[in-house]
Amino acid sequence: MCRAKPILEETIRKLCCNNFPKGLKIADLGCSSGPNTLSLVREIINIVDDTSQRLNQEAPMFQVFLSDLPGNDFNAIFRSLPSFSERLMKEKGSNFGPCFIAGMPGTFYGRLFPNNFLHFVQLFLQSSLAIPGILLNKGNICMVKTSPHSVHKAYFDHFERDFRLFLKSRFEAIIPGDHMVLTIVGTDRKTNSSNNKTCSVWELLGIALHDMVQEGLIEEAKLDQFNIPYYAPTPEEMRHVIQTEGSFNIQRFKTYKIDWGANIKNGMKDKNVARNIRAVAESLLENHFTNLNMDDLFERFAKKIAEYLEEEKGQCTTLAISLTNA
Repeated sequence: MCRAKPILEETIRKLCCNNFPKGLKIADLGCSSGPNTLSLVREIINIVDDTSQRLNQEAPMFQVFLSDLPGNDFNAIFRSLPSFSERLMKEKGSNFGPCFIAGMPGTFYGRLFPNNFLHFVQLFLQSSLAIPGILLNKGNICMVKTSPHSVHKAYFDHFERDFRLFLKSRFEAIIPGDHMVLTIVGTDRKTNSSNNKTCSVWELLGIALHDMVQEGLIEEAKLDQFNIPYYAPTPEEMRHVIQTEGSFNIQRFKTYKIDWGANIKNGMKDKNVARNIRAVAESLLENHFTNLNMDDLFERFAKKIAEYLEEEKGQCTTLAISLTNA
């Protein structure tokens, strides 16, 4: 998110300068429940506070909605709110705010808020969240450079359908002329070319699973039937979907390269990246591969990551996009 911070700052400042609201309604979609859940909220509050001082305006009241799937641990977030509010008051003073924070469980591929309700929406999206059925993608758990065209089309069609629904739902909830910032894991044509040796972490997980097939630990048919819900659009595909859906105007569109585990400083990048992927994928794997030894799989996966990073840099493409409600 730090690479996309200039776009976030520019968008928030533009919102404040065009129409400084007395009460600012914000939604953080896909908020999760980790230690950094409220860091984006703090960042937005700091930007608004700085902008209000520059404009000699009183800072608005904040109403923040943290949204994720119903299985998210919202109680953990709520337990952290008193200390968050206390720190905010200490930093900003007792006359600042106030800031009201609520949970909004549900999928963002549908309606979550009333019409014309929100001033600003933020989303960090790692991938398309639905699997496009059983594919002829033998030996792979995601789309790879050698996958047939039908596999790419199935993944893209599913992504396009989901993302158009996402845009339509946000269009109805965001006040006309107001803003949304998307930070999305993507890919680029050069990285995706067949003569390029780079790959995604999901491909390395697939290789680890394939090794277990070769050792008789997993049935080959089970691997062939498993497709991870991951699709990383190219910048061209993302622009195409946004422009043809028509609900939003693109204000800024930036592409960044980010190292795997960019914030990891303890030298254990392979194990940390494997741990992050395990948090996302373990329940999917357990549901599909019965009796699979997860510790064994993710130890193999971490080793694959370490071997890969000896030869390649290990990067992902991130798309940062600022939109206004058309």
